[in-house]
Amino acid sequence: MTKADIVHAVYTRLGGFSKKESADLVDLVFETMKETLGRGEKIKISGFGNFVLRDKRQRQGRNPQTGEPITITERRVLNFKASQLLKQALNGDEGAAPSESTAAKDA
Repeated sequence: MTKADIVHAVYTRLGGFSKKESADLVDLVFETMKETLGRGEKIKISGFGNFVLRDKRQRQGRNPQTGEPITITERRVLNFKASQLLKQALNGDEGAAPSESTAAKDA
């Protein structure tokens, strides 16, 4: 799915916005998320998941082609952890907890 697809979904599902307003709304959401992560804050979207920025330290690594040791610089990485509700929706277990579904199969 592309950003244009998201804009189109907002336009068709909400109905009260023009395509331009829908695009502006999507841009505003993404810009707000970018700014929040840039400040080092977490983003928690209930029922969807968490976006967390982590700092990775400088470390030693190897060039895979030559085997030569190199220094990997410190950097920030973005992690996403899906919520339990999203995981269940993706796996088709909308109403059942994982332990309940395995217990039913064993019986």
